[in-house]
Amino acid sequence: MASKRRAEKLAKAKAELKQIDSAITAIVSGAQSYSIGTRSLTRADLATLYKRKDMLNDLIDALSGGNGRFRRVIPVG
Repeated sequence: MASKRRAEKLAKAKAELKQIDSAITAIVSGAQSYSIGTRSLTRADLATLYKRKDMLNDLIDALSGGNGRFRRVIPVG
């Protein structure tokens, strides 16, 4: 049963990640905001989308049984 819930969470996280990637692509290609007549649309800012993308990647790694993404460490000094 837990395996089924894990698979469902994984599928939802992957689907959301695809949506986040599409939103990031739209913003980067110049569709941050636009207006048609008196209506206007402003998409989420990139910083928020990138944070959500990082969180989803971490969740997908955890649900997939991965040991996390490697993050480069730069020594100071």
